[in-house]
Amino acid sequence: MTAQVDPVGRLPEEWRETMRELGEKPFRAEQIFRWIHERGVLDPEQMTDLAKPLRERLKADGFAPPAKIAEVHAAADGTRKLVLELAHGARVECVIIPMTDLAGADADASAAPEDDEDDRDEGAPEKSRITLCVSTQYGCAMGCVFCASGQAGLQRGLTASEIVAQVLISKTQLTPQEELKNLVFMGMGEPLHHYDETARAIRLLTHPAARGMSARRITVSTVGLVPGIARLGADFGGKVGLAVSLHAPNDVIRDRIMPMNRKFPIVELMRALREYPLPQRRRITIEYTLMAGVNDGESEARELVQLLRGLRVKVNLIPMNPISASELKAPSGARVAAFQRVLSEAGVTCFVRTRRGDEVSAACGQLAIADDLVRKKRERDALREKT
Repeated sequence: MTAQVDPVGRLPEEWRETMRELGEKPFRAEQIFRWIHERGVLDPEQMTDLAKPLRERLKADGFAPPAKIAEVHAAADGTRKLVLELAHGARVECVIIPMTDLAGADADASAAPEDDEDDRDEGAPEKSRITLCVSTQYGCAMGCVFCASGQAGLQRGLTASEIVAQVLISKTQLTPQEELKNLVFMGMGEPLHHYDETARAIRLLTHPAARGMSARRITVSTVGLVPGIARLGADFGGKVGLAVSLHAPNDVIRDRIMPMNRKFPIVELMRALREYPLPQRRRITIEYTLMAGVNDGESEARELVQLLRGLRVKVNLIPMNPISASELKAPSGARVAAFQRVLSEAGVTCFVRTRRGDEVSAACGQLAIADDLVRKKRERDALREKT
């Protein structure tokens, strides 16, 4: 069989090659692909229109669910954090986020396009819309000081099948009144640091053979990996939404809180954003975590206005969510309001992200199996200092 790609991560043409190797008819490939990606079935035994010998052969060759739910943590606001145990080791987190009436002013809905109303079915009953936040790595190599995953360090990247499985499994947790509307690659890890598997996952999730999601319903977040931004734009024609974790208006601050800025400074990042093939009526999302005494002053707000001038963007201000690995804190409400006022008065579309799911550590920057990973990272750092 086509062993180099995990079964859940195979595209239809790869399944056709697998069927050829097994002496099966080519149409079986489309059947299997639809079972996985349209119906969310990850166990060959449940693919009832396949002959039993084929189902047994698929299982014998390693076709099994890439992940299973280990824990579900529900917050009072309806946010649900799923901890998934992966078949090949590691535990990752993804988050189901209800899009409230405030979603238009909420970064949790940052994947929603500006023409969101255009594709609603007027005859269908209204469902509660859901945004799903998925992870692409176990831990993260970027080292951002305000992020639990970044402080934990990178353990490994996820395969496309492990990324897709988060979506398929999360759908089983939705109620009949809920509908998955938007998908954001904003969980653990840096998606563009793990580009090939991220791109394959997007192709699987949007594939027409399984009535996949529209690419414009997907947003990929990055700390600013310039080559990855260029590849994403070229490979998907700008249809996939782009969110940039900026968090500072100049290199002095950004170097201190986001080590990757030393490799791709702000001037290069801004050039990449201007070259991104952004469709009409779409905007790049700028994520800006406000940290007390670090980047939250009105002078920084004015710098940010100048930096973003000429770009089609919306800015999501995120008062820092607490993490155990950092003593940094959110600024006062008054400073957040003052920062927002500077941007708004300059004509920059700007929202303050409402806190969602922070009591179950599901809020922005909190995703990580943090305590164990951070402890291990500190032990490694201490050993490195001794030697």
